[in-house]
Amino acid sequence: MAGNDLAEPTVTGTSATPVNAAASKSSKLAARIPRLILEARRVAATLIHGLHGRRRAGTGENFWQYRHFTSGEPASRIDWRRSARDDHLYVREREWEASHTIWMWADRSPSMEFSSHLTEWSKLDRALVVSFALSEVLVQGGERIGIPMLMRPSSSRNVIETMAQRIIHDRTERPSLPPNFAPAPFSEVVIFSDLWSPIAEYRKMIGQLAANGARGHVVQVCDPAEETFPYSGRVEFVESEGLGSVTAGRAETWRSDYQTLLANHRAALRAETEAFGWTFTVHRTDRGPTELLFALHGRMGAHSLQTALNSRHTGSVA
Repeated sequence: MAGNDLAEPTVTGTSATPVNAAASKSSKLAARIPRLILEARRVAATLIHGLHGRRRAGTGENFWQYRHFTSGEPASRIDWRRSARDDHLYVREREWEASHTIWMWADRSPSMEFSSHLTEWSKLDRALVVSFALSEVLVQGGERIGIPMLMRPSSSRNVIETMAQRIIHDRTERPSLPPNFAPAPFSEVVIFSDLWSPIAEYRKMIGQLAANGARGHVVQVCDPAEETFPYSGRVEFVESEGLGSVTAGRAETWRSDYQTLLANHRAALRAETEAFGWTFTVHRTDRGPTELLFALHGRMGAHSLQTALNSRHTGSVA
């Protein structure tokens, strides 16, 4: 282990060509996809229950709801026909229709396939479940979902199936971090990755994606073993992306130094993320996905409201 790079405690290796290796990975993932889609729909249903997606009051044309008139508002906003039916004054609100694009990136690099005996989920499977579930919820709220370099933004009701098909038929070896592309201003980027990349690469990626005003949410997906380092005795640690291996004679003596290195790396990730006004979350695969989904949805909902205000302010200035 050197610098900000952390090794995975797993043995991997293949003599296959990159194309054959990618095809093999896609085949293995395709076999798991039906389970992941079912789990994603279950998780999405938990969030959708009792919610109205991301519908909100704004400047659209469609009626959304009546609400009580608030003292201090212009009297011109009162719906007198509805108010005449009882003793309250009502305002007729319209639904905000300025849908925007959310770009989803689930890291599919080799390190994401890792899972320890402490959890039943690999990091990749959990990342896909949450990205599928979040996309389902957002599309039902009128938003568009895209995958950089893989899927154009879409508001299709079959968004989960479309995403899954594009992913399993992708034969390209994708890097850990999203590719350099230019998301439009006021769009959002959601990144699911274990983020074992060097800080310099991460800083460059965040800066490029945020350059046009896009906002983002970064989720570091970790196996519980990567946090607790539950190893002892003689253990060989193999870097899953081809950077070699190292053998510890008494692995337990490495625990303190490893956890310090992890804490420093994570603090640097958080600082770089928040410097651009993005959010940073850590998710362990031994915890359920629902908590993460609720947190992301809430943060994106708050950002959408700010986006609407920014757009309205920009329009009034122009």
